[in-house]
Amino acid sequence: MTRLPTQKSRRIRPTAPPKPTVAGKSGAPAAGKSGPGSAAAAAATVAPASPPGRPARPPLALYAHFPWCVKKCPYCDFNSHPLRAAIDQDAYIDALLRDLDGDIARYALNESGRRKRQLAAIFLGGGTPSLFSAAAIGRLLRGIGDRLPLARGIEITLEANPGGVEHDDFAAYRAAGVNRLSLGAQSFEDAQLAKLGRIHSADDTRRAVAAARAAGFDNLNLDLMHGLPGQTTADAGRDLDAALALAPAHLSLYQLTIEPHTAFHRRPPRLPNADRILDMQRALTAGAARAGYRRYEVSSYARPGMRCRHNLNYWRFGDYLGIGAGAHGKITVGAAAPRQFPPGPLPPTSGGRGKPDAGTAPAAERGDGNFSAADHASSAQKNPGAVQRYWKIRHPGRYLATAGGPRALAGARPIADADLLFEFLMNALRLTDGFPLSLARARTRLPTAEITAALANPVNRRWLLLNHHRIRCSATGYRLLNEILQELLPE
Repeated sequence: MTRLPTQKSRRIRPTAPPKPTVAGKSGAPAAGKSGPGSAAAAAATVAPASPPGRPARPPLALYAHFPWCVKKCPYCDFNSHPLRAAIDQDAYIDALLRDLDGDIARYALNESGRRKRQLAAIFLGGGTPSLFSAAAIGRLLRGIGDRLPLARGIEITLEANPGGVEHDDFAAYRAAGVNRLSLGAQSFEDAQLAKLGRIHSADDTRRAVAAARAAGFDNLNLDLMHGLPGQTTADAGRDLDAALALAPAHLSLYQLTIEPHTAFHRRPPRLPNADRILDMQRALTAGAARAGYRRYEVSSYARPGMRCRHNLNYWRFGDYLGIGAGAHGKITVGAAAPRQFPPGPLPPTSGGRGKPDAGTAPAAERGDGNFSAADHASSAQKNPGAVQRYWKIRHPGRYLATAGGPRALAGARPIADADLLFEFLMNALRLTDGFPLSLARARTRLPTAEITAALANPVNRRWLLLNHHRIRCSATGYRLLNEILQELLPE
């Protein structure tokens, strides 16, 4: 059975998301300081319209996973590993680029006679990508730009630990091509940060924001968690006030949840009850709105023009490539499946904090060579526009040894035509503005009449509103999103 999202906020990844989770803005600044060979300099090719007779493909983003961190947080279920020794950065960047070459070949992204698909956003997540030097990050971004066209003004996000940029200063990352930072503040109470296993203090976050601004970053996200052990609504409000005092462009307000295979799951802390959590969420939404941050998704708040493009691509059921150990991707390929793919858990529908996630739940890692560019090229002629999810081997050592080859692909699963509408809705209904019916038609290849018929019951109950060819949740429906999705779950 397809996993239902939870209204509880989570960080996004390509897993973002199995669990519905997160990370741009519609008018992002140029990607860093342009220079010969910088990612910004490469961001100049705009793809032409789709060839006649071929279904229009969704926008394409890229998520790169860096699986190492200084310390594993007790609530974290992403594919992250505490540092045991120095990272061979060159070897991992080489592996990421081989992995990208494999995806490009596997999904015929540069096939002769077809337009190259440009990247609309890049998200570097983890783990802690800022453990890598700016030189390494710059080499990765140049390598990506050498392989795929980059949209003009592309959003390029780097996650960083407020406990100190572990290897370079922010100015160096900006010069390398990064133009958006996401800092995991989580709380501004040092006692709570200690309970969460974080290695930074509230003052570290303040210093990191000041350093980022001094480096020229105006597109800055802060992650903030609520529903923490012993936290009151007033406590959560003070955390929000502290974050607002730093004037970030974007806020990601996530509820702490207890996930399987985590230290908190083995030794659960005492968390606020559901009524208090609801009070916190209402107070946080109201407080953010008063400060000029509009809620545009379950966990995401932004100033005008500063919404995260990468995460919006997830919620709008766009495509994304996933490279790196445990990374997940979703791609519109030629056909649903030329053969039965290896078994394994269904990957996240889109990830928290701006990533398609690679969670910690055990996954099948049978990169058994069942996938090839030839399979997809031949199947493309049979069923253009089908959608597939895939995921990479999670263990960093095995990933390094196999990246770019068929054995790096731990598994893949086509989304059945009968499930496409549900998967689309599971993402798009998280957006406060909902979606136009034209987008649902494009992503699911279903006629309007079939889409509206499937939604008739929640529309009649006023859980969903249909106005001017746009569907969105009502205030009641937004609170009952899980119930709506449960009702729409394919049999």
